[in-house]
Amino acid sequence: MSAVNDTKFNSVVFLLSGIPGQENIYLWISIPFCLMYVISIVGNSVILFIIKTDPSLHEPMYIFLSMLALTDLGLSLSTMPTILGIYLFNSREISLDACFAQLFFIHMFATFESSVLVLMAFDRFIAICNPLRYAAILTPPRTAKMGLVFLLRVVAASFPYPFLLKRFQYCRANVLSHSYCLHQEVMKLACSDITVNSIYGLSALLLTVGLDSLLIFLSYVMILKTVLSIASHAESLRALNTCVSHLCAVLLFYVPEIGLAVIHRFGNSSSHLLQIVLGYFYLLVPSLVNPIVYSVKSKHLRERIIRAFVK
Repeated sequence: MSAVNDTKFNSVVFLLSGIPGQENIYLWISIPFCLMYVISIVGNSVILFIIKTDPSLHEPMYIFLSMLALTDLGLSLSTMPTILGIYLFNSREISLDACFAQLFFIHMFATFESSVLVLMAFDRFIAICNPLRYAAILTPPRTAKMGLVFLLRVVAASFPYPFLLKRFQYCRANVLSHSYCLHQEVMKLACSDITVNSIYGLSALLLTVGLDSLLIFLSYVMILKTVLSIASHAESLRALNTCVSHLCAVLLFYVPEIGLAVIHRFGNSSSHLLQIVLGYFYLLVPSLVNPIVYSVKSKHLRERIIRAFVK
């Protein structure tokens, strides 16, 4: 469908975009995307299965890891239909309802990933700064309640997005610059005042991801302070080593998000390709790398995975 001008709401179809100028090799580009999705879905599913079936892994650290794996799985499944649809079948059209549903799940899972990283930072903070009370503070019921509270916060923050967009009519060029729908991009195609959407989107981001990043930073300040006070150098390194997997997950999530925010605000037309690449990195790479990093760094989990496949 061509660009839509002064159309009725229910007749609008958005056109998604792949990597510009590379249309003739889309089928080849689809191969690494397919591999990433397969590895991500299988890796996170294996972690969920191992943690669920092994009672010795029913501890706060692994419960939070299962939340992270479930979130990464949801994020992969939210973006997979449209991304693979473009590169495998050149299927670019997406209806408004499908677009709104996709952006809700993308924002919800991405924001919940940030929340899970906060919970995991809190877990490391208690384990290192107050180890004698770890079991008393992070009981299974309390762990479940913390996860539920953060999930409700994320759903409450993401739920208004489709309804804020649904009230608009769309009378501008209907081509999106990504292979998936995002609130901040769809709202720019509306032919109405988008001030409310802009303010809400920024407020929701600051109150979720912004607050989460601050809490993670403060947790690691306290962890570093405790580690530096340990007399034994070997014990200090051992304590820091338990945080490596989580730090990798934090960097994989926040670095591309900060990069995208900077490019959206200060970038020019020449940074469009970088924006697309960072978008793919932000949504796909953490889901791919997190299960690998945690499987390698966690000896207990690694042994359980090997045992499950060897027997």
